Formats: sequence, structure tokens, C-alpha cells
Amino acid sequence: MANNDLIDQIAERVEHLLLRHEELQRTNALLTQQVQALTHERDQLKSRLSAARARVDALIDRLPTPSSTESST
Repeated sequence: MANNDLIDQIAERVEHLLLRHEELQRTNALLTQQVQALTHERDQLKSRLSAARARVDALIDRLPTPSSTESST
């Protein structure tokens, strides 16, 4: 009789572990999707930042240099 109880306990524990495993797999899949989405968003933001830096650099290049403003006065 004790063997049957032990087998039942083991079977119940295995069932619980299988359910937990499935739950963790679903969680892992969701987290993987989130990482992919955030990576994509980060890449887009980096691209926008790079473009903004290029525009700022272009504007800075168009500014007159201090020596050219002194010689014109």
C-alpha cells in the first residue's frame, strides 16, 4: 500500500512539474517576443538618433567660424 501512495505522489509531482514546464515555456516565448520588440525599437531609436546627430552636425558646419566673423567686421 505504501508503494502505491509513493507512486501516486511521484505521479502527482511529475504532473505538477510538467505543468510548470509548460508555463515556463509560454513565459519564455513571451519574454523572447518582448526582447525582439524592444531590440527593434532600440534599433529604430538609434537610427533616429544618428540621423538627428547628422542634421545637427550639418547645422554646426554651416555656422560661421569665429575667425571669419572677426575679419568681416
